[in-house]
Amino acid sequence: MSSDCYDIRMFEPEEVCFSRGPGGVFQGVIDNNTYPELVVYRTFPFLYTTQYISIRDAKGEELGIIRDIRELDKESEQELERELQFRYFLPRVTRVDSVKQKSDLWIWELQTNLGPTRLAMRNLHEYMQFPGGSRIILTDINGKRCEIQDWQALDSRSRMQLTDVV
Repeated sequence: MSSDCYDIRMFEPEEVCFSRGPGGVFQGVIDNNTYPELVVYRTFPFLYTTQYISIRDAKGEELGIIRDIRELDKESEQELERELQFRYFLPRVTRVDSVKQKSDLWIWELQTNLGPTRLAMRNLHEYMQFPGGSRIILTDINGKRCEIQDWQALDSRSRMQLTDVV
């Protein structure tokens, strides 16, 4: 069987091991081959935040896909999760203080895991994404983003603020 450039390799958990190298560089061992630098990407659809993770070498060539990072050994899982957080910096909304329309803008006052933030949107349809379930990605007019992992799990006051916009 010949290898096709469009073949997708799915890694088995025992075939990979990830860690941090000098300077905090994400690195790993794949099939007994050491890679001093690796790059990770979420694959489409982005609904799966811990599944179907593309592992690439420093040149950007895909080595294979991790089905689910939760199947990996603990250190590999933690380092891969940390690397995904670096790549996809996305503060998590912990509370919605207010969502108000002022002239032609929607102003969101939010609390996140990284502190308070304010977003401004021209219209809700362009700036709110619903990748699946109760998850919402918010992007303001300047490109600042944050995530509501599960709007139904927020406190009752936050859910009330969202009732007119979700």
